[in-house]
Amino acid sequence: MRILGIDPGLQVTGYGIIEDKSFKLVEAGVIRTAARRPIQERITGIFDEISKIVEEYRPDVLVLEKIYSHYKHPTTAILMGHARAMACLVCGKFGVKLINYPSTRIKKAITGNGHASKIQVQRMVQSLLKLKKAPEPVDVSDALAMAISYCYIEKGVGCRVRG
Repeated sequence: MRILGIDPGLQVTGYGIIEDKSFKLVEAGVIRTAARRPIQERITGIFDEISKIVEEYRPDVLVLEKIYSHYKHPTTAILMGHARAMACLVCGKFGVKLINYPSTRIKKAITGNGHASKIQVQRMVQSLLKLKKAPEPVDVSDALAMAISYCYIEKGVGCRVRG
């Protein structure tokens, strides 16, 4: 089974695909949009790029982080929502199962700590996928963490390292 994790952002959207049984990295990267472009062009670009990824790699599941909005920064959640909506639309268009987890659940599944730092998540993703270096930027490691968390939460995979 192939699992696609997406860390949506209007400027940078990270993505990562893994094979669930082997925790093998299939593909990972970022989709970038230029801030100077009109919003409709930016979200169309995100939709088109996610569509290409889904068409090429045929994931069975797409995992997203649930939107969280801090009362001091509601605009951030709204902007992320535009990119997130494009991922949801791609799921509908291609019939891909959509899963949403809160960030704390993803972090807990990956590191054992629901309030782990981005660096802790990045290092654990590197370790679990047996990568020579940590995935960068953090948008990519966050997307891969979402894909891996699906294995732990939904599939009951028990590979998490305990210290």
